[in-house]
Amino acid sequence: MKTINIFKIVAVFLYIGMFTACVQDDDYSVPTDLGVTENLKLQELLGNSEYTELTIAELKNQFSTGAANQILSKVYVKGYVVSSDESGNFYKEFYIQDDPTNPTAGIKIVLNMSDTFAKYNFGREVYINLEGLFVGETNSYDGVIALGGSEDGSEIGSISVNQIINQVFRSKNTMTISPLPINVALVNNTHVGMFIQLDNMEFTASLEGESYVNSDDSFDSPRIMQSCEGIGYKNFILETSTFADFKNFILPTGNGVISGMITKDYDGDNIVMALNSPNDVDFSSERCTPLDTSLFTTVFEEDFETANDNSNLDIPNWTNFAEAGGELWTEQVSSGLKFAEFSCASTGDASNIGWLVSPGIDMDAQTSEFLDFQTAKKSITSNFNKIEVFVSTDYDGADVLAATWEPISANLVTMGDSSSVFVNSGFIDVSSYIGTLYVAFKVTGAGTDPLLDGTYRVDNVRVLGM
Repeated sequence: MKTINIFKIVAVFLYIGMFTACVQDDDYSVPTDLGVTENLKLQELLGNSEYTELTIAELKNQFSTGAANQILSKVYVKGYVVSSDESGNFYKEFYIQDDPTNPTAGIKIVLNMSDTFAKYNFGREVYINLEGLFVGETNSYDGVIALGGSEDGSEIGSISVNQIINQVFRSKNTMTISPLPINVALVNNTHVGMFIQLDNMEFTASLEGESYVNSDDSFDSPRIMQSCEGIGYKNFILETSTFADFKNFILPTGNGVISGMITKDYDGDNIVMALNSPNDVDFSSERCTPLDTSLFTTVFEEDFETANDNSNLDIPNWTNFAEAGGELWTEQVSSGLKFAEFSCASTGDASNIGWLVSPGIDMDAQTSEFLDFQTAKKSITSNFNKIEVFVSTDYDGADVLAATWEPISANLVTMGDSSSVFVNSGFIDVSSYIGTLYVAFKVTGAGTDPLLDGTYRVDNVRVLGM
């Protein structure tokens, strides 16, 4: 009888030891090995026929603007960890993407755990039981879709320690992650949450001698990188936390390759890159030199100087089309400037989508072409009240929606820019297109929603060629 009791006592202590090995202590430090309990929970999840797998893209489709949406069905998601907080540049979050080498989607996971790298290390295959968790944003309207454990008004809160234990599982697999190589001009919202590589990058000359973080910044420091993209430079922002352990490292002055996470700044105004480690920067090559604009001629230009104030835009060969609502692009004159404008204010429409399409541009008369233009905004208070730019080579000049429109990456005006001040797009290389090219400006908003009833302006559209 005593023997049985001793075995019971030993069993209790073994159970307690096993349990505590699988949970975090007060500072959320975690074991690096795969615990028995965790492995059993993962096997139970994968072996439960009531559960089905969602892709990360399908999970992100559960998101709706300005809401924290709870997942009530029995589903799980699999991904590979592509961020690391080991250097202090991320905090109580990690990102997963759907493939180690050729991702198509990524998502942020917010959780009540620091030093996540010790458990959810870079490349680790992770399974998350989604039942009861929430899809949304941690900062409303920042455009970074995330997975959390609770609802906090229109935002999501962190996955709790208990939820981590019971729903966020590592497999035994740690994969080799290869950054997805992308031309800097093509980085867009679809890449948020992915680990990518940018080539031919350098920090602007004005940053020589500066460190990754500006000492005047309280939380995050943006540093402008640039790439020689034909005429001029294409800029991109590297953002670093003031808590990163490499914050005082001096920025390299050469040119080369940089790999990092694609995310957005705090307000969601800009797509930015964040480093897992300064070791992911190799700027050891000579700096680049852009092409001289004097070598190019003007292939197409529209400065809207023929504008008649406050009239529907009817410039010859331009298409002015309302996809939703009754509002059209207008010609405007203000402070001596003439430009095209689309305003959702006071339209009374629940949805406004307006297209402004350029005349056809001959792309076969020269070998290299670059597009540039200017955009400005007024009363924009949401990232969902937006302007987009597209190009097409199969538009027939009449049916806008029947054409194939390809989005282009440009430096567009953001909420953080000054009102009514035009922002240069930078030179966009369109040399790969042949035949006749059409450029389209598309604004989305709503006259009945005060968050979506802003105004966008376009001016000085041109294509240079040689």
